[in-house]
Amino acid sequence: MQSRIRPPSFSGRLHDVRTATIVGRLLGIAVAICFLTGLVSHLLQEPPGWLIGHLPARPVSGYRITQGLHVISGIAAVPLLLVKLWTVYPRLFEWPPVRGVGHALERLSIAVLVAATILELFMGLLNTVQWYPWPFSFRSVHYALGWVIIGSLLVHLGVKAPQIAAHWRRPRQGAAPKAAAPQGAAPQGAATGADDEQLVRADRRSLLVGLGVAVGTVTVVTAGQSVTPLAKLNLLAPRHPDNGEQGLPVNRTASAAGVDLKAVRSWRLSVGGPQGYELTLDQLRALPQHKATLPIACVEGWSKSAHWEGVRIKDLLERAGLPDGARLRVVSLQTRGGYRVTEMDRTYTRDDLTLLALRLNGEVLSPDHGYPARIIAPNRPGVLQTKWVTRLEVIPG
Repeated sequence: MQSRIRPPSFSGRLHDVRTATIVGRLLGIAVAICFLTGLVSHLLQEPPGWLIGHLPARPVSGYRITQGLHVISGIAAVPLLLVKLWTVYPRLFEWPPVRGVGHALERLSIAVLVAATILELFMGLLNTVQWYPWPFSFRSVHYALGWVIIGSLLVHLGVKAPQIAAHWRRPRQGAAPKAAAPQGAAPQGAATGADDEQLVRADRRSLLVGLGVAVGTVTVVTAGQSVTPLAKLNLLAPRHPDNGEQGLPVNRTASAAGVDLKAVRSWRLSVGGPQGYELTLDQLRALPQHKATLPIACVEGWSKSAHWEGVRIKDLLERAGLPDGARLRVVSLQTRGGYRVTEMDRTYTRDDLTLLALRLNGEVLSPDHGYPARIIAPNRPGVLQTKWVTRLEVIPG
């Protein structure tokens, strides 16, 4: 006699739609914040043609806030995702595994959603410590995965909309809908019984409290790298905003960038334009100096405000015959690593706070902070605040 394959049974009371909906709602908020702030970061670093000329230089701490939220929400999503997967994992053992074309597509979309989300969070966490053990570009894959997650999430929400709507709000006492237990779950008595419902609610409340503690803890001990009041509790984040030369962390040192004493000793600043010119460091220092308090905010999530002093970019361009500013190509002395050449939009070059900085926190720039000169501009990603600047080239058009 042929034996029938029987799925395993699960006796937990919280593998139900109501619990999955509550946790999914919280996870959805974290994913939405992470996606939207990541989109802002991408557009600021690689603006499409329609955005060129319109990149916002205000608020000055805009990128610091959005990128800080991006990393904070991504870290908070880790315990949320783990609990969400725990509430629904019994459905992996449904039998039969596929009950038709529609069911197969639903399961496929869930598989894509789960796999993409796990990979996205894993890559994001490794990026915060600047470890890239893969052969492909982190930024392009990370960006593409974000769209995959959002697309598969929308499909999943569309399929599950009736169940989500039925369990979105807390039911009135005694009027709770029946929990949709996974197939193969062990009998637990009458699902609508008052005693059972009270037990389920108590267990759910305990689970959510524990989840809240976990999310709150990982947030508090990592957010200090960008949220100054929490800096003293910054136990697990890879960067502390107060650790580094001249009171500011360093991502890439002069040595790592291939900038040596010989290159600095023969340094000149070349500025392009109708009346292009070159300046020595002493000549640059003799120009009117301006001060600005602006943050450095890096894609890894850390940020710190600092006091900068230098020559306004708009003044350098005006001297070159460009009184209304221009799009610039900024060229660094560095010989290794990415972002040796960056571009700066007109909204930055016209801004009074955009400086070719020569001093940091009252001291001459150290080699690791970009000596002899570096860019500092408001609401601009840290990777575009180019160090060891040697040329400012005008981009036509």
